[in-house]
Parts: sequence; C-alpha cells; structure tokens
Amino acid sequence: MRDIIEGPPEAETPPRPLARRLAWFIALALGGMAATGAVAYTLRALLGLE
Repeated sequence: MRDIIEGPPEAETPPRPLARRLAWFIALALGGMAATGAVAYTLRALLGLE
C-alpha cells in the first residue's frame, strides 16, 4: 500500500517546472481568497449587515 504522507524528494530528483509550481501557487491563492470571501459574505448575511 502506498504511503499517505510522502517524504521529501530524493536529492537527485529534478525540481518540477516553474510554470507548474506557479500555477499551483496561484490556484491555491485564488481558492483561499474565494473561500475567505464566501465566509465573509455568509457571516454578513447571517448578521443582517448590508
């Protein structure tokens, strides 16, 4: 069975392409902002603020 948590990559493993790493960073940043906005607007609606 494959481990759920993987260790760090081997020393001789080349790093992934910069474009792929930046795409992941941007996707995670936008996802975090969307989640924060959704929670904020939900709280505003629950509190009756305009």
